[in-house]
Amino acid sequence: MAKNVLRRGAWLLLILPGVVFVTVFMLIPLFSILISTFSADGAFSLDNYGKLIQSVYFQQVFGRSVRLSLLSTALCALLGFPSAYYISRYSKRKGMMMALAVFPMFTSPVIRSFSWMVILGRKGIVNQFLVNIGLFARPQSLLYNEFSMTVGFVQLFLPQMILSLLGVMDSIPQDLTEAAGSLGATRLVAFLRVVFPLSVSGLVTGAVLVFTGCMTAYTTPQLLGATDTQVLSTMVYQYAMSLRDWAQASAVAMVMILVTMLVSGVFNRLSRKINPMAA
Repeated sequence: MAKNVLRRGAWLLLILPGVVFVTVFMLIPLFSILISTFSADGAFSLDNYGKLIQSVYFQQVFGRSVRLSLLSTALCALLGFPSAYYISRYSKRKGMMMALAVFPMFTSPVIRSFSWMVILGRKGIVNQFLVNIGLFARPQSLLYNEFSMTVGFVQLFLPQMILSLLGVMDSIPQDLTEAAGSLGATRLVAFLRVVFPLSVSGLVTGAVLVFTGCMTAYTTPQLLGATDTQVLSTMVYQYAMSLRDWAQASAVAMVMILVTMLVSGVFNRLSRKINPMAA
């Protein structure tokens, strides 16, 4: 009995610094922001949220943020799943392929965004190629719109999707697909009935990371977007730094947190329906 008490005390001492750090630097500021959104002139009020809901501008920004985040998440899943599957199953140089997959993460988002500004500009590589092949007579506007923001999001968060899937796919025994093949299943059927269901947990983890990152990213939409393509993160900055309306900025921030939590819950629920053991 005494040994169990000592072990519990040791575990509490080990986790105490982490708990204190999270409480002081995350939970307390978060609850302070939450409380400030329900206060107006020192009294309880829902005016900050009422103004947001009634604002057509906020509705447009909110819809754009969710739409771009979902689109970027879907594109990352479509690009990341086959890439992770190839690295896990068929690549003979897995270490090098993984290094290439995560290499963009070693570059600052600012540098990556400026690189896309050069590539997608009117005199950039993409426009020159489109004009040279005769697809367009003049350079197109590929920057400062939702297209450029989506490209930036996908390039920014695709490595996280690949790593999340790789961690799960590496743990799937090759014997399972071979057994499915011995029972008459084609490669496609074995992939859909064996590999994909067992990879759902990694897909869900990657989707949550990508969606949360897209919803909260600031640098990429600020540099690749424009004033008429605002998202929630840039809207928070606009309210806080330009308009000095900290109450509205806090309300928008809380909406961002709520949306990410709801979408994460939806992803987990879908994963349970696809594979009860995935979540």
